[in-house]
Amino acid sequence: MELAHSTAELDAQLIAAREQGRKVALVPTMGALHKGHLSLVQRALAEGYFVVVSIFVNPKQFGDEADFGDYPRTLGVDARLLTDAGVDLLFAPGNSDIYPPGVELKQPQAGEIGQKFEGEHRPGHFDGMLLVVNRLFDLVSPSAAYFGEKDFQQLVLVKNMVRQQIQSGEREPLKIVSCETVRDEEGLALSSRNIRIKPEHLAAARSIYRALSAGLAAGSNRERMLEAAKSELDPITRLDYLELIDAESFEVLAEAKPGARLIIAASVGEVRLIDNLVIGDA
Repeated sequence: MELAHSTAELDAQLIAAREQGRKVALVPTMGALHKGHLSLVQRALAEGYFVVVSIFVNPKQFGDEADFGDYPRTLGVDARLLTDAGVDLLFAPGNSDIYPPGVELKQPQAGEIGQKFEGEHRPGHFDGMLLVVNRLFDLVSPSAAYFGEKDFQQLVLVKNMVRQQIQSGEREPLKIVSCETVRDEEGLALSSRNIRIKPEHLAAARSIYRALSAGLAAGSNRERMLEAAKSELDPITRLDYLELIDAESFEVLAEAKPGARLIIAASVGEVRLIDNLVIGDA
């Protein structure tokens, strides 16, 4: 695996790969890698791409400076994991490479969807996320980019941004590949934040998946689904939202339909977790 810290080093590696006829895929991350990230990498490798993994803890998507400071940074461990996985290139830029001083970057708009749920609870988060993802797409010019479904609202906003850019001629075709959420043996969605869950809070964290599963098992009526889900949540969890939504518009649904999502955000101790499950065909 090669390592690039600067955009110049990144460009050199990408030029060499493309001269060999390779198509490039990007897996954007903030590091503290786990099996969920590695599943994205493995899929991209299996599909034949020259795989670039970016690691950049983006200050612009944290509303709380303390949260930004507490975010785990494990570059050495991450690099070893990516080397073992067979990644072609790790791009670990500094802040000035992503946000060059004196350069005004275009700010993609999250739109109405970006104001809901996570957007409501974390003002500015999606603006910062779209800004850095757009910047990484500009720097890497991938043919495909891989995202997990755990951060479902983020995934939808990235897809919308790219679709609009392609339609306007602003960007070359770019395939956004969504990958299923990876979970531990008891259903907890893997997240870089999980390492901050205290042992005494782990059972509460795992109740989030049980709640979603109970909601899906309760039929198609929204009120019954939410009631069933809430009954499974550990009492110490602090719920931000739990809702049945249309997967494209994020409008609340009264009745479930195939492809809709049951979404949740809840905190256990000092750690805030999000998750979702898709409604399958009847």
